[in-house]
Amino acid sequence: MARIGVDVGGTFTDLILDNEDGGVFVHKVPSTPEDQSVGVITGVREICELAGVKPADIGLIFHGTTVATNAVLEYDGAEVGMVTTRGYRDILHMARHKRPHNFSMHFDVPWQSRPLVRRRNRIPVTERVMPPSGVIETPLAEDEVREAAELFGARGIDSVIVCFLFSFLNRSHELRAKELIKDVLPDAYVSCSHEIADVLREYERFSTAAMNAFVGPRSSHYLRNLETALRETGITGEIRVMQSNGGVTTIDGASKRPVTILMSGPAGGVMGGKWAGKMSDEPNIITVDIGGTSADISVIPDGSVRIMNPRDTQVGGYPVLVPMIDLSAIGAGGGSIAYIDEGGAFRVGPRSAGAAPGPACYGRGGTEPTVTDAQVVLGRLDPEQFLGGGVGIDPALSRKAIEENLCPKLDLSVEEAALGVIRVINSNMAREIRANSVAKGIDPRNFSLMPFGGAGPLHGVALAKTVAAKQVIVPPAPGINAAIGLLASDMQYEFTRSELCILNTAEQSDFDRINGHLDELVEQARAALAEDGVPVAEQQFVHLAECRYLGQGFELRAELPGASLNDGNRQLALDSFHAAHARDYGHAFEDQMVEMITLRVIALAETKPLVWPPLEAGEGQDAARALLYTRPTTFDNGQALDTPRYDRTLLEAGQIIDGPAIIVQRDSTTLVPPGYAASVHGNGNMHVREDTSK
Repeated sequence: MARIGVDVGGTFTDLILDNEDGGVFVHKVPSTPEDQSVGVITGVREICELAGVKPADIGLIFHGTTVATNAVLEYDGAEVGMVTTRGYRDILHMARHKRPHNFSMHFDVPWQSRPLVRRRNRIPVTERVMPPSGVIETPLAEDEVREAAELFGARGIDSVIVCFLFSFLNRSHELRAKELIKDVLPDAYVSCSHEIADVLREYERFSTAAMNAFVGPRSSHYLRNLETALRETGITGEIRVMQSNGGVTTIDGASKRPVTILMSGPAGGVMGGKWAGKMSDEPNIITVDIGGTSADISVIPDGSVRIMNPRDTQVGGYPVLVPMIDLSAIGAGGGSIAYIDEGGAFRVGPRSAGAAPGPACYGRGGTEPTVTDAQVVLGRLDPEQFLGGGVGIDPALSRKAIEENLCPKLDLSVEEAALGVIRVINSNMAREIRANSVAKGIDPRNFSLMPFGGAGPLHGVALAKTVAAKQVIVPPAPGINAAIGLLASDMQYEFTRSELCILNTAEQSDFDRINGHLDELVEQARAALAEDGVPVAEQQFVHLAECRYLGQGFELRAELPGASLNDGNRQLALDSFHAAHARDYGHAFEDQMVEMITLRVIALAETKPLVWPPLEAGEGQDAARALLYTRPTTFDNGQALDTPRYDRTLLEAGQIIDGPAIIVQRDSTTLVPPGYAASVHGNGNMHVREDTSK
């Protein structure tokens, strides 16, 4: 049985095929932004031909997509209708009354300027559930719900959410309202807030439900169409979709809760970085995924992917209470456009040439200079080697774009302006790396920097030097590392239930209630895995509690004992929370009361790990067999040197490439500056370090 991982990026769609009977194959095709599935289907067909595999022999396809993310960033989602508790119509507008930037007079509040649900479509109805027990004080006014549904139908709204104030305590009103709406609008995309985020904090819960409905119809339509197209291609195997938490889910799961796949693409890259780091026994990794439009940065300490604190889980400025890998993204990629702004400042990104028209050198109508054009001008990308010669590039067009758009305004030569582009983009990325590491108490000197994506290895050494990382590790196929991460991810679901309790003083009745909720969550998790065909013996469950010190505003995750929580093992949960607080904030208050806020059960099912074919041992360290030719190349210090090109596919384990050198492969290009050396490891990774022997 063969498996395919396919990740859609802004410029290229990346694919990897793992054939149990015949090795690993990688491939790239241009992305099709107007309909991502077109590029996916094209890539799947081509990689099957490349590997000599019939579509019917594909048992699993893992997919990373940006369709939900794009709907948010482009504000191109569904028209959403909302039924909510009377008196709370404007929660989505008021939010927390916090300014995004305290001292700025020019800031945007997206939930007001671009609301996920327009005010006229937020309809209040009569109902009231009372805390803390969830007792019904005022029954649901069913006629008002029907009237709201009829109004939505008249307005052509086919995506509806039900958000009641205390549904996390008692969900009966939300479920009944959903039934009533489905009676009136049987084809509508309807969801309840407790189905999307069954937790307290009404604004964040409502916002998450609104986001799910905003991206739901478009995401569901795309995934269902993709499934149909793959079936028509002859693929009968299972299809899985990458989630924001680093796990994968089914087409059905992603269609019902598309809010969980908002960071689908970047998450695959982080999982691929973890996989490659494990191959080199390097647990501390900083991943830098540089594609055509953006750079995604994440830190993996001790081999564990970090999950973002709930207070920081936002997409496009909207709070989204779903687990997300802790990463940050900036507009810095190969297609990022360099320009002089109105104030005369030299900027690179976040605007990108994308897949169409792409960088000027593609010859598809682009006239503005991009980072890729700068690399071409500096002699770091060769026309005959770019994507294995699969995409033609014209250096003359790159020179023209820089010469006409930058040189007159900067009073620099073409080469100087191109170097400026590289220095600005590297500075932007280094600043973001520090924000995601040093600013969070992590010392980059103890970490290896792992650059990947089509453009990553060109910037890797410069970034590692700037942030003082100990070395650079380039994965075997850096250009499709996000697709590799799809094959290295487990199936994963998360289920939550709000439960307020002071752990330090909890009594047996509290433990009984907590354990009862955990049992219910485990049953939900079992049902989800069973629906996906996971045998009981392969099902795994992790119990977590999101806790805070009494009086704090947000929570951190603490592990709960595998057995039932009781007086004898409560200290394990307390110690886990103190450790998490010390890790994130540098201190803990072990004498303070700890309040449990949310219970969480993670359901896991391991997938077969990807094994990269080991490299043959080389005869000595000389890599002469892989030498292609030598050409002039300009490095970051402005020095132009005759630089040899090596074919990475011909490199063997144990060989060392001294800089200056450029190592080319179909999916990416690695730059080894003077004073550095790249060593080839048998696992397929390539380590680049400063050469201290000279």
